[in-house]
Amino acid sequence: QVQLIESGGGLAQTGGSLTLSCAASGRTFNNYIMAWFRQGPGGKVREIVAAITSSTGDVYYADSVKGRFTISRDNAKNTVYLQMNGLKPEDTAIYYCAAKAGLRSGIWYEYPHWGQGTQVTVSA
Repeated sequence: QVQLIESGGGLAQTGGSLTLSCAASGRTFNNYIMAWFRQGPGGKVREIVAAITSSTGDVYYADSVKGRFTISRDNAKNTVYLQMNGLKPEDTAIYYCAAKAGLRSGIWYEYPHWGQGTQVTVSA
């Protein structure tokens, strides 16, 4: 079982930066694919923002955040990060950390482990 706790959300201005962190419990963190999803105001579906594999460190980014966001992980600290630069008002959402074993996926319901979410608000 993996427990995930996000931190680092808050309020930023357009063009600003925030860094989200997700601390994972359990000794099998290295085996999991880690991802960040977000759910915007009124959003019904959690959309994937970025994902990172465990062994090779291969990363995936949604087109909407490419060049602005960076996902990374520190397996020694059981932590995954999301560095967000060049923030836009449309980035306003609740950001969730998620984990799964097996193949990388962009579909939220294929991730069995979730954090509680952290709010990111970007003012115009």
